[in-house]
Amino acid sequence: MIKSLIQKDRRDMNALSDDEFRAELRAFLRDIYPERLRYLDRRPTIAEIRPWLEALAAKGWLAPHWPREHGGMGLSIGKYLIYYDEFGRHGTGRLPDHAIHLLGPLLIRYGTDAQRERFLPPIVEGREIWCQGYSEPDAGSDLASLRTEAVLDGDAFVVNGQKIWTSMAPHADWIFLLVRTNRNGPQQAGISFLLADMKTPGITVRPIMNLKGESEFAEVFFDNVRVPRENLVGEIDKGWTMAKSLLGDERVTLGSPRQSAYAMERLELLARETGSLSNPAFVDRLVQLKLDLHALEASYRRYVDILERGGHLGPDVSMLKVWATELFQRITAEMVELGGELGGFRHAVAFEESSIDIMNQYLEATPPTIYGGSNEIQRNVLAKAVLGLPN
Repeated sequence: MIKSLIQKDRRDMNALSDDEFRAELRAFLRDIYPERLRYLDRRPTIAEIRPWLEALAAKGWLAPHWPREHGGMGLSIGKYLIYYDEFGRHGTGRLPDHAIHLLGPLLIRYGTDAQRERFLPPIVEGREIWCQGYSEPDAGSDLASLRTEAVLDGDAFVVNGQKIWTSMAPHADWIFLLVRTNRNGPQQAGISFLLADMKTPGITVRPIMNLKGESEFAEVFFDNVRVPRENLVGEIDKGWTMAKSLLGDERVTLGSPRQSAYAMERLELLARETGSLSNPAFVDRLVQLKLDLHALEASYRRYVDILERGGHLGPDVSMLKVWATELFQRITAEMVELGGELGGFRHAVAFEESSIDIMNQYLEATPPTIYGGSNEIQRNVLAKAVLGLPN
């Protein structure tokens, strides 16, 4: 297997210059990442992406932002962003990364020594896949209204309820989930954070097919599921604070201009192939989209600079998520309009320079305004926390 040919990299990558670090990433991505999986029009299956997952784990490059003492790369924020920028430029498929981005940092910060010893190594070695049990049928963006309940019974919590839109649940080994352990007081109080083995009796996974005909999501049902008490992370009834810290970290990554920049490249390619650059009305719209993308990139860079200087982001970072996801939708909607009848079908259209699956790009741009906290919720955050408007 290819991972057997890869040597563990134990260097402090922060000692490299940005250009040196970028060059090393590019060489590794070029040599190791499978060509057939570049720029997929879908999320790769676990079977497809597992060799790449194992290659990154063998290199020690699977967890770029984890501290080195826990098996991560310990990258600075600047190197971290270069890491994901290069992954995007090389068209790598998304990994099963909930544990890498969300659970790992939470366990490092809030978990017990025993929890870190049990769960971190299998994550950073690519041996266990996790899914995230947050959203429920009546608690999505309004996550604090969740109803899945956990009642302490001796040395275990008994969990009953339902989660929905659970990415990778059909293939996950474990799930981290928020449960209600106390119904008294405000909604945000009485929520706890549990870790559950997906093979536990009483857990049922029902896949959900999306508009693209894929079953990445699932419903997860809990029927008297017993979760050991030692799998409680942090204090009982105090899980909301931890969950909120994870959701806050998502705002910068979800506000990245990378998706819009890639879609803009495809739009310009489509415009050249269809001769639309001679149409003044289209060129006006294209220029406006490019100006908006340039402004997004500049704003994103400003937030990154704050992080690189060791600062903390305020609630105004919600603006990035709204801006980036809605611009992505506008660009892909322009692609469908420009493609005419070719834009209404899900297949790659071959052109002289390349091929473009126009409808796939449009469908890819539809969910981002919903996941990670819907844009309506983000606007509420901006209205109340930034502008000081009343509820």
